[in-house]
Amino acid sequence: MKDFKLTPRMTVVAAALTVLLSACGEKPQTAGTRSADVQAWNGGAQTTFNVPGWAPGDKVSWEEQIKQRNRSQNEYVRMAP
Repeated sequence: MKDFKLTPRMTVVAAALTVLLSACGEKPQTAGTRSADVQAWNGGAQTTFNVPGWAPGDKVSWEEQIKQRNRSQNEYVRMAP
């Protein structure tokens, strides 16, 4: 076998292939979330994270809880004048 010489061009090509092929191994980062075809107000039966006043499957109470959460995150509403 002949003497193998690593040229700068081969180094660049090898590095480029490594970078390009590394993206092929990316795994989906879903963390076990529900699928997108389920309505948000149908939620799960995880009572640990349910807010009092919200029942899974009740769209009206779910919308009210979202409105309340948004109001609580508004600094102008939270702080007393």
